Amino acid sequence: MSEILKMAAATILTAGMLSASEYSLDKAHSNVGFSVKHMMITNVHGKFTSYDAVIDFDENSKTFKKLIANIDTNSIDTGIEKRDDHLRSDDFFSSANHPKMSFEMTKYKADGDEGKMEGNLTIRGITKAVTLEIEDIAILGDKLGFHLEGKINRSDFDLKWNKAIELGGVAVGEEVKIKVDIEASKQ
Repeated sequence: MSEILKMAAATILTAGMLSASEYSLDKAHSNVGFSVKHMMITNVHGKFTSYDAVIDFDENSKTFKKLIANIDTNSIDTGIEKRDDHLRSDDFFSSANHPKMSFEMTKYKADGDEGKMEGNLTIRGITKAVTLEIEDIAILGDKLGFHLEGKINRSDFDLKWNKAIELGGVAVGEEVKIKVDIEASKQ
């Protein structure tokens, strides 16, 4: 009898592992973006145009098994070349010394079509734990889509440049909002 139970348990575990699939990014339908306050009155939006990710997702339980992302800091794009060059400089990303930033998931808690993803974010060689909210998980055929949001304090990653403005306050806010939309295809 115990052999039958062992075989049943192995079958259940194997079936659970088989429903997890690796996905590759569809960069034409994905966006890695952010926003930060400028002069404490408006948001400046930007994105990164060069990135890759390894996504392992279980369609049955709508659970992420693995998510590892690498982003090229040289690919920052805020729509203003002079600002982008400043963001690549040692005042911010120090792209010459730190051409990549990365995120690696450490834990995921599913809640239907949503969830919370915890992981380690590394910027400028500094790694901090962050939590991202996952929304709008959708599966259509071999396609997977989802939205990630989170917040970080840029000073935690040594992105400390700022300029006091004459009327009081600072030029760049400390809080950076992360907004990522992903579409991926099953490999």
